[in-house]
Amino acid sequence: MLALDGAWGGSLPAVFGHEAAGIVEEVGPGVGRVRPGDHVVVTLVRHCGTCHACAQGEPPLCESHFPLDEQSPLTSSGGEPIRQGIRTGAFAEHVVVDASQAVPIPRAVPLDQASLLACGVITGLGAVLNVAAVRPGSRVVTIGTGGVGLNCVQGAALCGAATNIAVDLSDEKLAAARTFGADQTVNPMREDARESVLSMTGGRGADYVFVAAGSARAMEQGATLLRRGGTLVIVGMTAEGVKVQFEAVDIADNALRIIGSKMGSVRPQVDVPMLAEWYLAGRLKLDELISRRYPLGEINTALDDVRAGAALRNVITF
Repeated sequence: MLALDGAWGGSLPAVFGHEAAGIVEEVGPGVGRVRPGDHVVVTLVRHCGTCHACAQGEPPLCESHFPLDEQSPLTSSGGEPIRQGIRTGAFAEHVVVDASQAVPIPRAVPLDQASLLACGVITGLGAVLNVAAVRPGSRVVTIGTGGVGLNCVQGAALCGAATNIAVDLSDEKLAAARTFGADQTVNPMREDARESVLSMTGGRGADYVFVAAGSARAMEQGATLLRRGGTLVIVGMTAEGVKVQFEAVDIADNALRIIGSKMGSVRPQVDVPMLAEWYLAGRLKLDELISRRYPLGEINTALDDVRAGAALRNVITF
């Protein structure tokens, strides 16, 4: 939604949509990883596999440039360029992407569920499993329980968190968080978040706090919920130009760690197939993330529901 609302700049006209799954129709010269007929998840992670970042296991930070970065594959009927939103442009019947963005998955995974693996699921789970590497028995807090935050909660449950706390202003989303593994919930509209978290963690605070909301206030609040030596993981994206403030002495004196998480440090060709298998084995919840399915002609209604906070994930189907 931030990209759609212009929070990161960019030009118009554009085709947005960055979480997609579908069936490969054609491949270009030299493409061997996918074949026509394959069922694939299409991610925004366009990566070369050989640059310094890719060699360090960080494909979302790939340093390479691609022909599609320089020239969008989309044009109007008159030949004018149309921006490909977040490297995908998936609010459309067809997409043209780099081969690195298409990850084959088992045909048994429904495509509507599979589309969730393209961003929200891997971003939330990856923050917990890959970036923070949460230890079993930890006390974990997630602030913001939309599609990404619910997967932070789900990741903490999969890691064996002893206490799994969800914080949100919406009681409906907090109820959803319990479905995904939260054993405690906090609504700051009714209770003091810091006091509540302290009471749930033996007075110490959380080992890990994941901020899945794109809010400076939430990020600043997250630092106050940590124990000494705890880790704050910034997962949510704000608009450009937003600043946050932390008490500098507390960072050193309390040995706090503040780290960012870009797309959960996902390795698409490894992690997406693994998560697809987890779904088929009943280990990973995807069905419960989908609030409603809409045809493309009702996309504005679907987006309005998201803006109103009424949806976890709405899916456009073709």
